[in-house]
Amino acid sequence: MHPTLKPRACLGVSLLLTAVTGLLSAPILAQEKPVDDSAQGETLSPDTKNPEANPTKKGVYLSDWFNQDLTLIGSKDISFGPKPQDDVYLEYEYFGRKGPFELYGYIDVPKILGIGNSNDKGAWDHGSPVFMEHEPRISIDYLAGRSLAIGPFKEWYVAFDWIYDHGSNPSNRANTLYSGLGTDIDTHSRVNLSANFYGRYQWENYGASNEYSWDGYRAQMKYIVPISSFDNGASLTYIGFTNYDFGSDLHKDNPARTANALVATNVLLYSFTHLRFTLVGRYFHNGGNWEDGSELNFGEGNFRARSEGWGYYAGVGYQF
Repeated sequence: MHPTLKPRACLGVSLLLTAVTGLLSAPILAQEKPVDDSAQGETLSPDTKNPEANPTKKGVYLSDWFNQDLTLIGSKDISFGPKPQDDVYLEYEYFGRKGPFELYGYIDVPKILGIGNSNDKGAWDHGSPVFMEHEPRISIDYLAGRSLAIGPFKEWYVAFDWIYDHGSNPSNRANTLYSGLGTDIDTHSRVNLSANFYGRYQWENYGASNEYSWDGYRAQMKYIVPISSFDNGASLTYIGFTNYDFGSDLHKDNPARTANALVATNVLLYSFTHLRFTLVGRYFHNGGNWEDGSELNFGEGNFRARSEGWGYYAGVGYQF
């Protein structure tokens, strides 16, 4: 399998959001207890944070601040590489806020049921046994002991995004670190909004020319809107984020690669206390920094790259 076909069809979005709350604007150290809301929208449900409000749900999760779930996800036409992938895979996801640390991440087991198209490889057919992404943020306000809010920017963070695909050898492996600055934005509405700006350091990248170098930047926006709650105890939430990568040098020695790429993800989450259902539409533009329509040949004949258009996911998960 050619290394450039390797990028995984990860979902990488907070599918388990059950409530949206803002952070307090008062100085951090003056609070009676640490903030446990996640500013990026990954936050505990009200019943978990305040079990006395609903005694019947006390202790329904393993942790009172650390959310976890397992989700079986089916994906279609995912364009992180020049050939779209279809897959069915298992995802472990976590998120939470503890003191200055805001955590979010997931670990995927690709092609867990052996279901996928010819471009998709997993642990059972000489592909990657694991793909993961971790996005911790550290509150600068919390460490400073005071609010550093400026206008609508209500809290500041040192932000990271580490993406790792464990291929069988370096040419089939990716290891990327984004690091930079993050903030939460007060929208004075039901919309929960956060932003991160990163520089990218690239270790392995499936044999691409930008390996072991600083190469480009990422601007990220995350936005979450609670839509409705229902008499059966379920809630419906819209979750979205957009990643815009730019400034890469990949195109300088390969006309099939691009300096920029954009991925916009849109999620509808229908959730109960434990069980949750997700539908996702994800739009790709130059997915994986591949020029849409460019002619390529990886030893199996010429083909046109498909790195622009919509991909889809559906998932069933259990939060614990």
